[in-house]
Amino acid sequence: MRKGMISASIAAALLVSPVMAKPGFEQYVTTLKAEAREAGISDALLERAFKDVEYHERAVSSDRNQPERRLTLDEYIPRAVPDWKVAQAKQLYREHYDTLKAIGEQYQVQPRFIVALWGVESNFGKLQGSYNVIEALSTLAFDGRREAFFRKETMAALTILEQGHIAPEAMKGSWAGAMGQCQFMPSSFINYAVDGNQDGKKDIWQTEADVFASAANYLKKAGWDDTYTWGRQVQIPEGIDRTLLGTNSEKAHSLSEWQTRGVRRMNGQALPAVDINAWLIQPDDGKGRAYLVYNNYQSLLKWNRSHYFALAVSHLADRIKFG
Repeated sequence: MRKGMISASIAAALLVSPVMAKPGFEQYVTTLKAEAREAGISDALLERAFKDVEYHERAVSSDRNQPERRLTLDEYIPRAVPDWKVAQAKQLYREHYDTLKAIGEQYQVQPRFIVALWGVESNFGKLQGSYNVIEALSTLAFDGRREAFFRKETMAALTILEQGHIAPEAMKGSWAGAMGQCQFMPSSFINYAVDGNQDGKKDIWQTEADVFASAANYLKKAGWDDTYTWGRQVQIPEGIDRTLLGTNSEKAHSLSEWQTRGVRRMNGQALPAVDINAWLIQPDDGKGRAYLVYNNYQSLLKWNRSHYFALAVSHLADRIKFG
């Protein structure tokens, strides 16, 4: 029996609660409350928002232990844009067509890109994260690795609560504090969230019209132009000058210039005879996929600086349109 007791105690010691007491964290929360109070957040709201908030070890672990192995695009794109997700995207596009069409016209963003962002960010609202946003952000600010960033996001989240867009108990998101069906950080919510259904609240958690309008507003403010698409996968000649690759402003060239440098469509045909600048990218090594991308792709990179993210959204948008 004593052996069993020893084993149980060892097992208990090995279990790390994702939410735990942490020396100094409670005092740190006091400083967050003081800063928020000076910014005009009410004591009543602060009491609700920080009720039962504790240090969340799992949020810190997630922040510090990002996956090291990166898939190639040939591996990643089929996983990020599987056939079942394409089928769902098309079905939801049809179901919400009237709302998407109106929002697309208002913000001059093609609806298929709104749906694609929705699908990549949260699997059409199914995967929004279950973390208490205030708890996660407070934890990451206290951790100190990116204190200024997460402290600012904590203040933005409290502002959202003070404005009444959602109740503190319902403000859920990812370990990093990204929220809702479009996974906005609180500062992005402040800058881009829209009341799409005109009910007085910006609800990116449950209200699709708000999700769509907020995503479209973000893209529009990021420079989106619905006259054009995002880009295309291309063939590049062996030995191309690799200093030409990249998304810096000085690396933009016209399609006719890329044509003279030997860049072709995937079927080997000439590039479109359109007067538009494009950037050549090859996110993997010199043998990986290559793309010519337009300014709309740059708008997607403002949403998320990952080429893998931007290409997943772009490929899903093309599948919605072309099959």
